[in-house]
Amino acid sequence: MSPATTADDGFTAEERAAMKERAQEIKAKRASKKLSKEERAAADAAEVQAKIAEMTEDEQAIARRLHELVAEHAPSLAPKTWYGMPAYAKDGKNIVFFQPATKFKARYSTIGFNDPAQLDDGTMWATSFAVIELTPADEKIIAALLEKAAG
Repeated sequence: MSPATTADDGFTAEERAAMKERAQEIKAKRASKKLSKEERAAADAAEVQAKIAEMTEDEQAIARRLHELVAEHAPSLAPKTWYGMPAYAKDGKNIVFFQPATKFKARYSTIGFNDPAQLDDGTMWATSFAVIELTPADEKIIAALLEKAAG
């Protein structure tokens, strides 16, 4: 069952909160133009770590491991937040993100890949994965997807 929406705008409280977070991210990006590229990257990485720290223990374990897998298998991707979620981008475009279950009151977290990810495989391919825990076998699959997605 999906969370209740309000009659006036059709968005859930969680969706409105995510939109507000995205607006803050855009505002922070504009303000960070005065920083060096390295300072911006450090600020983005720190924000990702702060968002991970806000998650439940189970979500943190998945998010931290995804972060490690990105660093190891897709080092060209830069950490940043996207709608208040950890994400990893190439040339400013989000490639992969982690959506914790509690973000939208879902029963599972999601590792998702956006359009710029190079996952094309014939005429149909998966772009998001429900995850409640990461096993070593799952990590191998994610590592391969990250390598492919990063191009």
